[in-house]
Amino acid sequence: MLTAFKPVEKRVLSDDYPAYSGNDLGVKYSPLKTVFKVWAPKASEVKLRLYDAGAAGEAINTISMAKGLNGTWRASVSKNIKNKYYTFQVMQDGKWSLECPDIYAKAVGVNGARGMVADMAATNPAGWQTDKKPALKNFTDIILYELHIRDISVEPNSGIKHKGKFLGLAESGTKSPDGEPTGLDHIKQLGVTHVHLLPSFDYNSVDETQPDAKYNWGYDPLNYNVPEGSYSTNPYDGNVRIKEFKKMVQALHKKGLRVILDVVYNHTSDVKNSNFNQFAPGYFYRKNADGTYANGTSCGNEVASEKAMVRKFIIESVVYWAKEYHLDGFRFDLMGVHDIETMNQISAALHKIDPTIFIYGEGWTAGNTPLPEADRAVKKNTAKLDKIAVFSDDIRDGIKGGWSSMKDKGFVSGALDKVESVKSGIIASTPNKQVNYSKVNYSKEAWAAQPFQTITYASCHDDNTLFDRLKISNPGASEADLIKMDKLANAIVLTSQGVSFLHSGVEMLRTKQGVANSYNSPDSINQIDWSRKAKYKAVFEYYKGLIALRKNHPAFRMPTTKMIQVNLKFIDTGDAGVIAYQISNNANGDKWKNILVVLNGNASAKTVKLPAGKWTIVADGNVVNEKGVKQIAGKDLALAATSAYVLHCN
Repeated sequence: MLTAFKPVEKRVLSDDYPAYSGNDLGVKYSPLKTVFKVWAPKASEVKLRLYDAGAAGEAINTISMAKGLNGTWRASVSKNIKNKYYTFQVMQDGKWSLECPDIYAKAVGVNGARGMVADMAATNPAGWQTDKKPALKNFTDIILYELHIRDISVEPNSGIKHKGKFLGLAESGTKSPDGEPTGLDHIKQLGVTHVHLLPSFDYNSVDETQPDAKYNWGYDPLNYNVPEGSYSTNPYDGNVRIKEFKKMVQALHKKGLRVILDVVYNHTSDVKNSNFNQFAPGYFYRKNADGTYANGTSCGNEVASEKAMVRKFIIESVVYWAKEYHLDGFRFDLMGVHDIETMNQISAALHKIDPTIFIYGEGWTAGNTPLPEADRAVKKNTAKLDKIAVFSDDIRDGIKGGWSSMKDKGFVSGALDKVESVKSGIIASTPNKQVNYSKVNYSKEAWAAQPFQTITYASCHDDNTLFDRLKISNPGASEADLIKMDKLANAIVLTSQGVSFLHSGVEMLRTKQGVANSYNSPDSINQIDWSRKAKYKAVFEYYKGLIALRKNHPAFRMPTTKMIQVNLKFIDTGDAGVIAYQISNNANGDKWKNILVVLNGNASAKTVKLPAGKWTIVADGNVVNEKGVKQIAGKDLALAATSAYVLHCN
């Protein structure tokens, strides 16, 4: 039985590259002197060039850097060069590399081709020093809301001035033509605790000189430590994107919302032209036995997190984001490509800064990788990860159907073979004798040591939106029936143990017109259509009510496996399509002594026997009302088709 975090033996990867342990790589600015330091261990010469602009113009100065210890090169400029731009160029094996910023660059010009010497203190908005994170007691109290910076504000009727920008998410008082709150106020109104931002660092696929010409999710990293310029009001001035990102974080914090950044350290946008390969060709990437680049990411390359200088870079990068931008957590894309030891060192470094920082990721790879499975930060190794959570594809596909076939139905569409997968998610993938793991879709044993390690969700940016997926897999269903399925899906999520996760717009039945992976589709597909909030107001209110119910009742947020095992018991309903469980004993300090959750995945009405007691319905398939929808006088509970019920009895 899984009980606690189990550290793995540290493995040291030997290579012929010298490791540098100092914390001064990159650019260190002061008004009197700026020091440049890079790691280029096999270089024979390194040049630093200074420019007046971030894109055009000739170099105003070229400086030969001096070779230092352990593969480092250093140069200093003894005058104030604030807001000047720079590049490095490396000579290796008789050939000059491309000009580019250093991998630690904190500020860049348009399209990230040149770094910028920035005075970071000067980028702080007013009041930044007193910016305060919203309180967080337990990780299981978290309700995540995943959004894309552009999607949330760009729609013409969003009422938001800075459409598609960091500042758009910082605006308050915005409304749709129907008078409904949009953007930041909408998220606050919904009641979630954390905003998860899709990649918002500097990425490669959008031309920042024409930010409206092309769309992308941003999973193609360019400069890891710099905010994306297309989301700023001026991508040419390296200071602007930094200050506007901070203003956004500050605005979210003031609204009581914490901020998670989606990070993509598993691959770069390309190999040949990446900044990594300009300084140490081949070093930063994993390779197959035949010398070709490994492709566990299905993006043409994978970053070798287990190597000393790669591990150092990733750790220092997330620490920088946490400190400089006051971030509250990180979501790791394809975390399964990373090695366990690196992830645990990341966790240790971040939690030393702030123990409430939340770390989670995808516990899988997208293809084969030479990194041994025992060393991978994959779902089956979750117990070896220290204070790190993993997405549960078990409950996701149990709820709506398998990802590999769009026709596959889930529990909310009446698929009885998905019941155990849903049950495993209800108890947050923790060990439980009442779950038949042989019937769980992907995991044949419990994989989470503690409930906070499971991200419970039904949909995210990947694949179809929940409403689209249900429509595809249930072609004959009416809109009314699809809405029932949708509401049941996230009623399961928001009453389950673990950490709840919602895809932005799901609360108003978001559609992408059937487009699944819309990473490069236009705004017309990806934008949040704010007219749907008024059109489906009852759905929004239902989601809002479920979120409030979860936040008001700690029984849904038990922080330990033991507490779940003692207090949550599944009940045999006698119907394979009805899942029921009782949470007892004022669990986790809840004011309600007994809570009953009943989930009817059948497309027809059912009746179940209630445990002894005087029960009050507080949520059914239509409304959530903690004061009581109605009391049940008898011993039977009539269940509407495709619906969730929450009752309590003291």
